[in-house]
Amino acid sequence: MFEGFETQDVAHEGVRLRVRRAGSGPPLLLLHGHPQTHAMWHRVAPALAERHSVVLMDLRGRGDSSRPPASADHALYSKRAMAADALAVMRHLGHARFAVLAHDRGARVAHRLALDHRDAVTRLMLLDIAPTLAMYEGTTEDFARSYWHWFFLIQPAPTPERAIEADPAAWVREGMGSRFAGLGPFAPEALAEYERCLAIPGSAAAVCEDYRASATIDLEHDRADRVAGQRVMQPLRVLWGAQGVVERCFDVMALWRAAAENVSGRALPCGHYIAEELPASLLDETHRFFGDTP
Repeated sequence: MFEGFETQDVAHEGVRLRVRRAGSGPPLLLLHGHPQTHAMWHRVAPALAERHSVVLMDLRGRGDSSRPPASADHALYSKRAMAADALAVMRHLGHARFAVLAHDRGARVAHRLALDHRDAVTRLMLLDIAPTLAMYEGTTEDFARSYWHWFFLIQPAPTPERAIEADPAAWVREGMGSRFAGLGPFAPEALAEYERCLAIPGSAAAVCEDYRASATIDLEHDRADRVAGQRVMQPLRVLWGAQGVVERCFDVMALWRAAAENVSGRALPCGHYIAEELPASLLDETHRFFGDTP
């Protein structure tokens, strides 16, 4: 799926991070969502590498990156820790300043990265999310039923872990296939990669810790930012699926305008998985938003 991309591992504070890279030009970091890996970018990364130094990475606990153990405060899976991973990867590759394109869980990492490391992130595009704190505060019955996994995966171990470990492939296929577009948009080799990686020992615990962190320590960080008046200052472009839950349950632009200084965005005619459902539209958006600006 990534012919011409170089693969390597980057170490950061005891965590091994799987990285692929290709291309030249202004650096662009791509961060994936759940239950995926960096393979979700296979339809757009090669074209992006024609204009950018593209860096793909598996978040800690996902793909072929290592899986730190759980902790009582879930800090090892906080978006702050994951953002620090991303910064370390880009610095290791020689990119002091870079843009970010991110989806789902990776977009939450990118949001924190932009807040914590303002001098490093030049601009960012986030796919199919609203700010985490706003989504929790705005939870309705419709949202809770649709995003039930948010509330299941934060339950104490080991119940949610057992549900994933019982059949990782079913977790991938049933979870992704239950959304608007079904399984049709996903290449067989990408689905196989998602299934393989979720079956790696420790993956289920890592997934749950990611979601537990989002409901605890991440909200603490978000509330502290709100009190301090911290907002995303970099140019921000948000895209979401017109047929998705985020569109149905939230006023996406209003929530991002409350969290960012310079934001634009729109809904695209698809569901949650924009990079695999509408890769051509996403490429058009990225070329116009990121351009060739370093």
